Amino acid sequence: MTEVTDNIHTTQEQIAELEQQSGRPRGSVTLIAVSKRQPVSKIREAASAGMRDFGENYLQEAVEKQQQLEGLYDLIWHFIGPIQSNKTRGISENFDWVHSVDRSKIVRRLSEQRPLHLKPLNVCIQINLSEEETKSGATSTQAAELCALTDSLENIRLRGLMAIPAPTDNREAQRDNFIALSRLFDTLKSKHPSMDTLSMGMSNDYGPAILQGSTMIRLGTALFGPRPS
Repeated sequence: MTEVTDNIHTTQEQIAELEQQSGRPRGSVTLIAVSKRQPVSKIREAASAGMRDFGENYLQEAVEKQQQLEGLYDLIWHFIGPIQSNKTRGISENFDWVHSVDRSKIVRRLSEQRPLHLKPLNVCIQINLSEEETKSGATSTQAAELCALTDSLENIRLRGLMAIPAPTDNREAQRDNFIALSRLFDTLKSKHPSMDTLSMGMSNDYGPAILQGSTMIRLGTALFGPRPS
């Protein structure tokens, strides 16, 4: 058993325990392997261990990996990085999910550029929990407007919310951030029934995230180890 395989199995066991603690059925949390800057060989290892969901931050790097892995596994690709306007066509053509939509211009372009022969692109709205101007993501008010817009467009499907909370050693502050996002999710979900995904939790905080309702976590170093420099 390789280190990557061992890490995946250990993490899956921990997720199952957290699902049980939060009163949810096993398998209710999707694990995304964040493979940015990782070699294709490690993605193959993870896929051989049963992983199917992979997250990438950079379009060109992701497409090169997808080409090398084409036909070998039935993989699901998630774009989780900041989105530039000139990258929307490539993202819409090569990904199954986009987690980082934070403005109307981007979601309109993704809708217009999604190839018709592909299934609708799954979209999560990125939330700026701290509402700092220097951080990516929509405010709570902007999120409501973006969800309504996304829900009205063709070729895409509104699935939920995503957030990247600021790193903190303060467990109470960490929990409060997750609770705030979970409450916002519940509010918006009541208006948009297609919303079923709360994408929050990374290698250093996925435990508290799951306990506060996360349905999708994004782990890189916990599975693959340190990224190559």
